[in-house]
Amino acid sequence: MQGTVDGFSYGLVTPVVAYLMACLGGALGLRCTARALILSNSWRAGWLALGSAAIGSGIWTMHFVAMMGFTVEEVPIHYDVPITFASLGVAIVMVGIGIFIVGYRGATVMALFTGGTITGLGVASMHYLGMAGMRLRGSLQYDTLTVAASVVIAMVAATAALWATVQVRGFVWSLGASLVMGLAVSGMHYTGMAALSVHLHGTAGSPVGRSPAELLAPMMIGPLGFLLLAGVIVMFDPMMVMGRPDWERAVGATGRGPQRAPGWRQDW
Repeated sequence: MQGTVDGFSYGLVTPVVAYLMACLGGALGLRCTARALILSNSWRAGWLALGSAAIGSGIWTMHFVAMMGFTVEEVPIHYDVPITFASLGVAIVMVGIGIFIVGYRGATVMALFTGGTITGLGVASMHYLGMAGMRLRGSLQYDTLTVAASVVIAMVAATAALWATVQVRGFVWSLGASLVMGLAVSGMHYTGMAALSVHLHGTAGSPVGRSPAELLAPMMIGPLGFLLLAGVIVMFDPMMVMGRPDWERAVGATGRGPQRAPGWRQDW
């Protein structure tokens, strides 16, 4: 028996909020990446790590905000807690690999392609691992071609977002990169959900795990708290507060210039 799947049980509320969360994480993470590209190696790793965690947290939060609107009419849905939170770790680690490649290799074609591909695969891995943590009286089935399309969407959009980030031509480019990253995450998610069908089992029984409502509080408090902290760090970065001319004078006074990654372009 096929279950009746509804991915928009709250209308446009969950997809819009989910997209905004992906954009927030992307904006903070990509901004940290842009900062890292003009800093010395001693500080670069810290900014890249912060950016990776911000993007990973945004991806994870986006997914589970969107899943709040996902229902199967015939059965309740629960989630396995260890797998659910393991998907957060996968997102941060894989996105981190892609970000660090671009952070240390610069805006070369190979670095952007490799970093974008790995980052996109991180988005997809987080999604399907998160779905593997879903518990209900049935089995999940996927259309292979649609799943492949969802992965391609994530990789292409993530590569485009990283490319826009390394251009850094001011606020418009930064905003555009975050919107593209949000598109990568949301587009991948809803394409992947379009590939899903649920085959219900005839046996009775209550699935083990926590309901979406029970997961909502820790899901929002943890990653959102981190995103808030990342936002504060970015806002109080000396380059943001002092502005470019004062920052350059400060650098000139020390006799040290910023070490830009290969291929870096700066157009403030």
